[in-house]
Amino acid sequence: MKFQLAINLERMDASLSMEEVARHTLEMVQMAEEGGFNIVWAAEHHALEMTIAPNPFSILTWWGAHTNKIRLGTAVAVAAYWHPIKLAGEAAFCDLVTGGRLEFGIGSGAYQREFDRMAPGLKQSDAWRYMQEMLPAVQKLWAGDYEHKGEFWQFPVSTSVPKPLQAEVPVWIAARAPITYDFAVKNGCSIMAWPLTRDMAEAEAYMGRLNDAMAANPGKKRPTMAMMRHTAIYDRKEDWMVPVRAAQRQLSQFENLFKNLGDVKDGFPKEIPFDQLGNRAEYDPDMLSRNLMFGTPDEAIAKLKAYEAIGVDEFIYYASLGLGLKEQKRSMELFCKEVIPAFR
Repeated sequence: MKFQLAINLERMDASLSMEEVARHTLEMVQMAEEGGFNIVWAAEHHALEMTIAPNPFSILTWWGAHTNKIRLGTAVAVAAYWHPIKLAGEAAFCDLVTGGRLEFGIGSGAYQREFDRMAPGLKQSDAWRYMQEMLPAVQKLWAGDYEHKGEFWQFPVSTSVPKPLQAEVPVWIAARAPITYDFAVKNGCSIMAWPLTRDMAEAEAYMGRLNDAMAANPGKKRPTMAMMRHTAIYDRKEDWMVPVRAAQRQLSQFENLFKNLGDVKDGFPKEIPFDQLGNRAEYDPDMLSRNLMFGTPDEAIAKLKAYEAIGVDEFIYYASLGLGLKEQKRSMELFCKEVIPAFR
């Protein structure tokens, strides 16, 4: 099993300065490179302090300037927020200046709140159609002159300037629905999946969708399958509630976004009080501790072995869950020193 890091510049409230958050995030990336992670991922989000990522390629270029070998990925560029020519050029430039380290992740987008601002009138549930038109257009622009006459974009003969340094940029798709697994297999894309806070049955369901897509597309190469979980490793078992409390706080803010309640002040989503949640079972401490990659190093190794057993190729360590910066650093140290060696 290989290991990847997903990390955001993240502020849960205004008590942390932006400079401190930026410095911490870069240090986490550098620790991941030194500790044996093979890819680090930057997201794309807008107008939200808990995920500060207005342009993932800018973030990757910054990280690339302060690292040497770790590969740099977008998880994910949101197709509907871009024009194909601009997306192709931004991605290619990032690949060029980072020495050919780009992993191009593309997806549909997460929150209706963002669509209301970035692509007014578009329903999040329809955004997969933009992704499926965007990816082939970007790849053809990377290859040379190309004219596009699609449903969502039209442009005369154009090409990507610059071109990627890599002859073939690895492509990743964020996939949850069966139709997206089928698209990934058909188009030779690796897959990243996120079971949120759900149990292993959800991860197994995603592996089943991959198997179904492979069966429906005989002769196609099996994609690399990466699975993401919020991760926090700690020294003592009695510290188990520290990441759980952080996750509960962050998840209550996510709940606000998923329900598009509009209760966001200066970029900070309001936490929904626990007694007002209709899905309280999704915040149960024991469930969160069990389902997420929380635990001592030995506990994390045992959990990861279960993912390895169902066919997961790479694990995405999602570091951003509102945990304190000191605790994030200690978690990364423990993961690199005590967890990764168990899979070499």
